[in-house]
Amino acid sequence: MTTVPSPPAPPTATRPGVVARTGLYAVLAVNAAVVAWFFARAGFASNALIVIGRLLGLYGALVMAFQLVLVARLPWLDRRIGMDRLTSWHRWTGFALLWTLLGHVVFIAFGYADGTGTGPVGEIVDLAGTTEGILRAVVAFGVLLVVGAVSARSARRRLAYETWHFVHLYSYVAVVLAFTHQVAVGTTFTSSPAATAYWYTLWGVALGSVAVGRLVLPLWRNHRHRFRVSAVVPESDQVVSVYVTGRDLDELGARAGQFFLWRFLTKDRWWQANPFSLSAAPDGRTLRLTAKAVGDGSAAPRHLKPGTRVFAEGPYGAFTALHRRRTDSLLIAGGVGVTPVRALLEDLDGHAVVIYRVAAERDAVLLGELRDLAVAKGAELHLVTGPPVPDRLAPRELARLVPDIADRDVFLCGPPPMMNAVLRTLDALGVPKPQIHFERFGLAG
Repeated sequence: MTTVPSPPAPPTATRPGVVARTGLYAVLAVNAAVVAWFFARAGFASNALIVIGRLLGLYGALVMAFQLVLVARLPWLDRRIGMDRLTSWHRWTGFALLWTLLGHVVFIAFGYADGTGTGPVGEIVDLAGTTEGILRAVVAFGVLLVVGAVSARSARRRLAYETWHFVHLYSYVAVVLAFTHQVAVGTTFTSSPAATAYWYTLWGVALGSVAVGRLVLPLWRNHRHRFRVSAVVPESDQVVSVYVTGRDLDELGARAGQFFLWRFLTKDRWWQANPFSLSAAPDGRTLRLTAKAVGDGSAAPRHLKPGTRVFAEGPYGAFTALHRRRTDSLLIAGGVGVTPVRALLEDLDGHAVVIYRVAAERDAVLLGELRDLAVAKGAELHLVTGPPVPDRLAPRELARLVPDIADRDVFLCGPPPMMNAVLRTLDALGVPKPQIHFERFGLAG
């Protein structure tokens, strides 16, 4: 297969992920300082509880805006940090947001109830009925509590992705309600023209990022590229490769190792987005995904017909050669996690060692292609088979297969238990963390 010659990413001292993370932290720190400055300029209430409550409310608004940026799927951030890490940060930031807003509600309620005799709960009820914007804030807080509850791991495991996603969409309703609450009663918001302009700009950037990344870019890309299924090729009894063509795919910007959210526009599946990695390096004419039938969603591709329209969101992910630090590489794949690894092997220059971990050789998807690629690129390919115990990728075994492992970039993709075990092995072998590249492909198949 001929690939689009993307310029080799030479090892660099400047890590793109570090640049992106540092930029995010710096932006958040600067905004936190600006919020504190506007808060101080607006003056303090006589009740210390109200002062603390108002400040927590402002920082809650800042965290909420930051959350939106984390899940906006902005290409610059996604290519450097990866959707898995951005989503994880969004999740933990969400819990921080809940605690911040809970503190805002509690301190405000007790502060206004001080000396009134109505109690904090009665004070909230009175404020909701008499003060503009308070009822909207109460509703927004309730919505966020529900979203937070369904995002807890115990609840998340019991919900279908579509159900969880539908509930999660209500968080945007909470964002709008919280913003209108801030406009109505926020003393800092209206304390000066500069403060008003700042908050409008902050919310505009946050909401605009979501609109651009989640709506405008996908619609524009699909209108421009007009994706269609060109072929469906069985790879085994359970695995199938789908070839997708379109217009000007050489300008799509997809890289080996990335994934798309694929929505095949058939009458029974148009509403369901399935995340699958590219299983071949993009060649400017065709995109290929390879899926294993493990459920209704991933089983659907084997029944697709050539000519079926496709709505594709992406490319997403930071599992690419952009993050290379060394000339030589080690690629470790487990199960169907071989798909982005196979694409990366096609794209990487320098000497590569590929380790493919499966229970039995019959489970090794795309093994023939890996062997051909390894021969063509002068790479070493090791097929490691057998049960999970004993660990055949333990430190001694991995060091035997790759003696110079500490001098290589390591790209890792596979089932979570295998990835966790390999990460512990790499740590034991002293592989520097900047040379270890992986993504938790919970969203990516």
